[in-house]
Amino acid sequence: MRNKITIVGAGNVGATAAHWALSRGLGDVVLLDVVEGVPQGKALDLLQAGPVEGFSYRIFGTNAYEDTAGSDVVIITAGLARKPGMSREDLLAKNVAIVKACAEQVCRYSPDSVLIVVTNPIDAMVYTAFKVSGFPRNRVVGMAGVLDSARYRTFIAEALGVAAKDVSAMVMGIHGDNMLPLIRLANVSGVPVTDLLSAEALAAIVKRTQHGGIEIVNHLKTGSAFYTPGLAAVEMAEAILFDQKRVLPCAAYVEGEFGFSGCFLGVPVVLGQGGIERIIEFPLNPEEKVAMAESERAVRQQMAATGL
Repeated sequence: MRNKITIVGAGNVGATAAHWALSRGLGDVVLLDVVEGVPQGKALDLLQAGPVEGFSYRIFGTNAYEDTAGSDVVIITAGLARKPGMSREDLLAKNVAIVKACAEQVCRYSPDSVLIVVTNPIDAMVYTAFKVSGFPRNRVVGMAGVLDSARYRTFIAEALGVAAKDVSAMVMGIHGDNMLPLIRLANVSGVPVTDLLSAEALAAIVKRTQHGGIEIVNHLKTGSAFYTPGLAAVEMAEAILFDQKRVLPCAAYVEGEFGFSGCFLGVPVVLGQGGIERIIEFPLNPEEKVAMAESERAVRQQMAATGL
């Protein structure tokens, strides 16, 4: 049986995720949005790319959740995007209502699906989806670390003049200013970046990674990043649908891991069939523990603001 992927929200991130999902051969795609005509038009446009790109999977645009029934993975991108001068927290109240409504419908029509939440602020939105859906923690995951780590790897590669795919680096914690780009574990084909770049250069890369989203927002003026966020969500969906056992940094609900409980934090997880199979723990140094504690405090403030 063919996989079925629903993408809720046909804006830039959702439509781009649909494009990546089809080009990677994940399965049939349902693109849903509340605005009539938008998902239908974008889906038809993408469907017509099939003969050129060579994919045979179908994509269908709709305004009705009934059409999403029986989805294996649901990617929630619906919500307002940031504009210059806005923080992720500025979006929280409006996007809570949107994600809450999405999660209720997903739970109704695809009760066995895995939820991947992309809407900002991600750590609060994935918590909202978790609380509203009632799904177990392994089937609700937030897209953050894959995106932030991609940015981190890109900046390291640029600084060294090497291929980004040869850079291994990970970001943990909240998706925001308190995120933790791990320096001591970053390497280029096994060579530690601390042996290749100065402390000052690495500090600048860390800061740029932490503010990577707003850098793009400031350029675009009227929106936020969508190419890499869409692909990051699809990489997670691919790992789940094809049981790849990928180790990816994601927003996961922690229950004692790394010393934290009862909230979503960016941590390395094993993604396979059914969602999160386990969280990979390793010892943090004192500085990293402090940074993770700061992330937790920021996440809990967001959680409280959801009112759930």
